[in-house]
Amino acid sequence: MTLFESFNDPSVNLLPKDGEVNYFGIVFSKSDTDYFFKELWENIAWKNDEALIFGKHFITKRKVAWYGDKPFEYSYSNKTKIALPWTDALKTIKAITETTTKETYNSCLLNLYHDGNEGMAWHSDAEKDLKKDGAIASLSFGAERKFGFKHKIDQTKITLPLENGSLLLMKGTTQTHWLHRLPPTTKITTPRINLTFRTIQY
Repeated sequence: MTLFESFNDPSVNLLPKDGEVNYFGIVFSKSDTDYFFKELWENIAWKNDEALIFGKHFITKRKVAWYGDKPFEYSYSNKTKIALPWTDALKTIKAITETTTKETYNSCLLNLYHDGNEGMAWHSDAEKDLKKDGAIASLSFGAERKFGFKHKIDQTKITLPLENGSLLLMKGTTQTHWLHRLPPTTKITTPRINLTFRTIQY
């Protein structure tokens, strides 16, 4: 199932069952989007992501960064990250995100995709470090990319485009019952920066 513009309503749950996803569409002006993209590109402590899978060490072309209220630990793919203190730009984006979604967050995982060849395979954000059923707000700056959901049991699929300056909210039991991914594509030649605000439990 593909979501069309008529679904671009934050009050609509885009999932047919077992979770809640709301797409707010574009929430930043073009000038603000350009400003934040440049600020994040230049002033975030980007590092190539790492994973330890079946004893093998992998380093991705995609880059990541982890920020938070405190030096929270966040572990996935058998690697642990320590949160850095917020930058001014992240504080501003976080405040706007919290006001828009009416949720609060204490941390943010950032991803830098240099072009469409870099993506993310099917997964769910259900690591033990995260608040169970906590809200995760995903913001996109840069290239528009397709984003997909797949139900873990019946394989129902939903796809929507994540626009430059847009906000997507996942909450409730979404991570328990659904996988999501950013599929690679050769059609996209420009970068995308994704911020996922979330809550570490402590």
